[in-house]
Amino acid sequence: SSKIRNVEVQSADGVAVLEDCVGFSLAKTISKVEERLKKGVLPDCQDDDIFPRVGNEMGAEAQIRFLKAKLRVMQEDLANIVFECRKKDDENQNLGTRLKDTEEENSRLQRTISLQQSQIEKYKMLSQEANKKTEGLQQEVTALEKVLQ
Repeated sequence: SSKIRNVEVQSADGVAVLEDCVGFSLAKTISKVEERLKKGVLPDCQDDDIFPRVGNEMGAEAQIRFLKAKLRVMQEDLANIVFECRKKDDENQNLGTRLKDTEEENSRLQRTISLQQSQIEKYKMLSQEANKKTEGLQQEVTALEKVLQ
């Protein structure tokens, strides 16, 4: 069975950083957001759930601490999801192996059934031949008994 790999999470400057997150770059995401802001393209999220209603009254440092904490929680959630995905992948791999083994066993049993059915047919024919021979011999015995009487 496959061993479940653990996701390593390191802390840098109070922010959790996922070591094993494929295809995700926080730097790219931040740069994309910064580019949109420079172009003046602001998202239409008046009802944004990133900051609670009192968030607008927070200072910049408090907002950064809040966002770092929220990021840390999201990264922990992501780490849990990655762990669960790997666990499911391992389970799927195990089930795939079991399915392959079961299909091989089924194939082997089908060959055995086919062989046994051909043997049954062979023995049926031998039995029928023996019955015919027995009937012939029985008739001969009856004929010989009549001759002897």
